Amino acid sequence: MSSQPIRILQLYPDDMNIYGDWGNTLALQRRLEWRGHAVELLAYNPGDEFPDNVDIIVGGGGQDSGQSKIEDDLRAIGPHLKELAESGTPMLVICGLYQLFGHSFTTKDGTTIEGIGLLDLTTIGGPERLIGNIITRSEEFGDIIGYENHSGLTTLGAGVTPLGRVIKGAGNNAGDGHEGARYKNVIGTYLHGSLLPKNPSIADFLIHAALQRRSDLELSALSALDDTVEINARNVAMDRPR
Repeated sequence: MSSQPIRILQLYPDDMNIYGDWGNTLALQRRLEWRGHAVELLAYNPGDEFPDNVDIIVGGGGQDSGQSKIEDDLRAIGPHLKELAESGTPMLVICGLYQLFGHSFTTKDGTTIEGIGLLDLTTIGGPERLIGNIITRSEEFGDIIGYENHSGLTTLGAGVTPLGRVIKGAGNNAGDGHEGARYKNVIGTYLHGSLLPKNPSIADFLIHAALQRRSDLELSALSALDDTVEINARNVAMDRPR
């Protein structure tokens, strides 16, 4: 193992951290520690200095007011986030930050919050909230279990692929059957819950992508973990009504 910890950065935890999204960072931390890796958790809020040598970036959801609060700062660090994404840095962004990683989010009252265009997608505010348990099917990750609560309707462009196909729920826009978006090692999704504790295959994808980029680590397959608790949680969530 490397003597240097794996550094996980949580974007805007003061303003973009609802519906258990901080649990995604904790899940990554635990799954790394269970495999013998030291972990350093970092937080970035508006006005902070962006840290060097970040291995994984995680961001959560927030209300429209929270998105407006971080808009200018996010656009300022947007070019750096794009550079990191192009170099393969794994990222997971949920709901509000998923929207702002796209080109723009136009609220129901017509206010447009500019995004950073890291993901080729746009979002507009819909007439009602899309709320409830959701199952999305992915060829890579299997059935993805989560909880959605959003009024934004997101349309993907040609530069991204969907995270998966909606089996139960609304997904990106309740129309095209898509949920989330993928670009390189970046995953955007509306799924709260938090997402990663119930979907260890996605957590391990992010971890493996991070370890692959570390020159001080010998590349190998991830050791298996006992995911009995995670599997039980998935089964309970899958049986819950919409």
